[in-house]
Amino acid sequence: MLDTTETQYDRVLGINLKGAFFGTQLAARRMIEQGGGGRIINISSVHEDWPMPGNTPYCLSKGGMRMLTRNAGVELAPHGITVVGVGPGAVATPINVSTMQDPQLMAQLNAAIPLGRLAAPEEIANLVVWLASDEASYVTATTIFVDGGMMQFSPGL
Repeated sequence: MLDTTETQYDRVLGINLKGAFFGTQLAARRMIEQGGGGRIINISSVHEDWPMPGNTPYCLSKGGMRMLTRNAGVELAPHGITVVGVGPGAVATPINVSTMQDPQLMAQLNAAIPLGRLAAPEEIANLVVWLASDEASYVTATTIFVDGGMMQFSPGL
C-alpha cells in the first residue's frame, strides 16, 4: 500500500472496476432495449472479500465489483436482468504460471486450499454456464466463490 503510485492505482481500478461498471451498464441497456431480461455475469476474485497484502488496489477494485454486482442486481431486477459475480480462487491459468513452475510455491499454495489443488479453468466456466442458464433464474445481486474452500481455510494453532 505504501509504495503504490497513483498511476498504478488508476490503471488497476480502471481495468477491473471501471471496465466492469461500463460493461455492465452497456449490457443492461442492450437487454432492456431488446426486452426479455437477461444475465450479466461479472468475473471477480476471492479478493473482493479476502485481503491480499501487497495488492491493495487490486483488492479495492474487486471489492468495488462486489458492490457493483449487488447494486446492479437490485436495480436491474425489475427489468428481469440478473447480475451475479463469480469469485475464483487460484486457477491454473497464465496468471499463475510462475507459481505453477515453482514446486515450493505450488506446495505452499496447495496447502492453503482445502481441496489441495488449483482449479481448472473449466471448473469456473461450468459455474458461468449454469449462471447463464434458466436454472439460475433466481440468483442475483451476489457473488459465488469457486475457491476449493480457500477462503474458509484456517491453519489452526
